Amino acid sequence: MFTGIIQGLGTVVEKRAAGGGMVFGLESDFAISDPKEGESIATNGVCLTARNFSGNRFLVDVSPESLSRTGLGRLKLGSRVNLERALRLSDRLGGHIVSGHVDGLGMVEERRESGDFTLFHFSLDPSLIKYVIEKGSITINGISLTVNSCQENRFAVSIIPHTLAVTTLGELKQGDRVNIEVDIIGKYVEKLLGGHGGPREASSKISPSFLAEHGFL
Repeated sequence: MFTGIIQGLGTVVEKRAAGGGMVFGLESDFAISDPKEGESIATNGVCLTARNFSGNRFLVDVSPESLSRTGLGRLKLGSRVNLERALRLSDRLGGHIVSGHVDGLGMVEERRESGDFTLFHFSLDPSLIKYVIEKGSITINGISLTVNSCQENRFAVSIIPHTLAVTTLGELKQGDRVNIEVDIIGKYVEKLLGGHGGPREASSKISPSFLAEHGFL
């Protein structure tokens, strides 16, 4: 489990095919204190198992499923990625609940400067845009962000200078693809209401009227 608060950047120093998937060698720009063999590290928002630590370098294995759902396969030697180590129970939840399981890819439709801020517009598949709400949370390349606006198959986020400087968002340009993880709470609510995975059980007391009465809608 992660929070979407990026700890630092990693650089791809090795890339090779392995068993239908890929192995990446990454070097972080921050000290990885007390590394644990097999710990989870979110790489551009993808939860990966880290191994073979040597200083700030480590390896991660990327499965065919992850390659098909994310943009990791497009990384090249020298590419930079956002890194976040797994959440500890004692940590502050500075962003929102992020699983590290990417739902799909979005595309940069527009990048525009607005004073000190940078406004991005992204397009997203209709099957995922339904989980995106104005002022809700979304994860883009592992970064927890607040949705400014949302309409049809597009949404916008406003990036502060600090986030632009310490993540890979500053490198994005029109046409680039990004890893998207929608807010997991929305998917659970949909399933409980019977919108996914079959009708609600008759015993369930959760309904649209129940959610509205308790301030969720």
